[in-house]
Amino acid sequence: MTGTATDPGTRRQLRTAMLAVLGICVMTGIAWASVPLYRLFCQVTGLNGTTQRALEAPGAVNKLIRIDFDSNVAPGMKWRFRPEAGSETVKIGARDMAFFTATNLDTKPVTGTATFNVTPSQAGKYFTKIQCFCFTQQTLKPGETQRMPVIFFVDPKIMDDPDASDVETITLSYTFYPADAGKTPGRAQTASES
Repeated sequence: MTGTATDPGTRRQLRTAMLAVLGICVMTGIAWASVPLYRLFCQVTGLNGTTQRALEAPGAVNKLIRIDFDSNVAPGMKWRFRPEAGSETVKIGARDMAFFTATNLDTKPVTGTATFNVTPSQAGKYFTKIQCFCFTQQTLKPGETQRMPVIFFVDPKIMDDPDASDVETITLSYTFYPADAGKTPGRAQTASES
């Protein structure tokens, strides 16, 4: 009798099919969990310039570091977005505040959300935000200008890290995207291009 469940060839095909289904389920689970796991990994390690979050600064030490501010707007988003100051020199460990302004140049309300990055990437785990406009969506009416603060500090532990102790300048970069755009579109427009 051929093709029965007791036939070795049929059992082998059934086992192969079950392993294939199991493999597909495992790969789907890994793909689904990869984004939040990667985000968590970046937050813990500071990988790719991911910054940290805190409630308060530890207190200033007697060393200065320069913070450069960069702003970008996604192509097609009719906003003007700029830092009020291009850079600041701050004490490591001290709480500091910088302001950015955004103006909606469109004829309709636009809701945007900002992504951020810190360079050099090894400084990401030491650049800590206490408050940031990037944590919430921003809606601007036509012609409206909004002033948005970011409160931050550079963790004094940066001075003990052999890979980051020689960093003299950190660049904090923001890019605004339309909130309804879903995925972030192509290359961002820099402040100098808008």
